[in-house]
Amino acid sequence: MVPRIKENLNKDSRILVKRLPHGANLELPTLATPGSAGADLLAALQEPISIAPSARTLIPTGISIQLPFGFEAQIRPRSGLAINNGLTILNSPGTIDSDYRGEIKVILANLSSKPVSIKRGMRIAQLIIAPIIQPIWEEVTELEDTKRGKDGFGSTGFST
Repeated sequence: MVPRIKENLNKDSRILVKRLPHGANLELPTLATPGSAGADLLAALQEPISIAPSARTLIPTGISIQLPFGFEAQIRPRSGLAINNGLTILNSPGTIDSDYRGEIKVILANLSSKPVSIKRGMRIAQLIIAPIIQPIWEEVTELEDTKRGKDGFGSTGFST
């Protein structure tokens, strides 16, 4: 069990997790180290699957969560899977809204030139919990000028 900072231990920071039948006997999302930002999500597969080169597939995790209002969960790639196997997550980071109650599923894509096997219990993604701001949108006719202005897509250069 990863220790928690005492100030973060309150009712509002709890994430309720519902284990689905095909997630039986798998660990709930877990922080690997005390300094980890993301909790590991596991593949809740009954049988291993192979992801062909340039293919993508939806992998179930066997859990649903209940986030507090004002938070989102972000699904992000695992760096080891990316560098060692060429696996990444499409729609990254994926967003789970606080009012979603369905199963968390991960869109894995194989960017390598070889098939990659995914097995039950394999750590396939990271789940980050982050606060969100729900803005009030206000239409105006002009925006404040800045030095950068409308320049984008590499306009600040590639070197310091």
